[in-house]
Amino acid sequence: MQRLRLKFGRGEEVKFISHLDMLRFWERAFRRAGIPLAYSQGFTPHPRLSMAAPLAVGVTSEAELMDIWLNRWMPPQSLMMMVKSQLPGGFDIFDVGEVGLNTPSLQSILAFAEYRSEVRSEKDEQWVKGSIYSLLQAKELPWHHYRETKIHSYDLRALISDLWVIGCCSERSEGTLCVLGMRLRCYANGSGRPEQVVAALGFSQYPESIHRTKLALRDDLGA
Repeated sequence: MQRLRLKFGRGEEVKFISHLDMLRFWERAFRRAGIPLAYSQGFTPHPRLSMAAPLAVGVTSEAELMDIWLNRWMPPQSLMMMVKSQLPGGFDIFDVGEVGLNTPSLQSILAFAEYRSEVRSEKDEQWVKGSIYSLLQAKELPWHHYRETKIHSYDLRALISDLWVIGCCSERSEGTLCVLGMRLRCYANGSGRPEQVVAALGFSQYPESIHRTKLALRDDLGA
């Protein structure tokens, strides 16, 4: 038995597929590449693979993490090259490394997710920086959203580690396009969502793009 950790990205071409569809895609890619996946026990065995955090529909990424289990050992770089040959446009593998079989699950040690978000506004850069400052100074930020028929209420401020302006560009006819950086906390019972942070800052429009740039594990932070 071998456990490998993959770092991969999802581009514009496939950003609208769901988390479950993405899992099915990887299963098919591994099978086509002839990767010796290990399977779960029980009446309905399925390949043993696990992602660190679901990627919301419409969000691109260069930082996704996934663990897979193999029923026999193979060199990580060989797996990477074999699977790369089966990838369609929009997916890429950046790194593959071996991890211990008894290493805690990715979900249990995920600490932060970082994002780059583009959002358009009639306000200028100083207003954006002022909104960020005010939000970061707040002790709490009561928030709620609908999920199916239920209302989920929580403190959005507790899920925000840091916010910053990467850059703003003024366009005469379309206002200001601001690129924001976000470092949001990930907990077992919930994680920060960039579009909610954008709304909390006072932007009236939904982000034009959201890109996940990093997933930070507690082990990497020395926690």
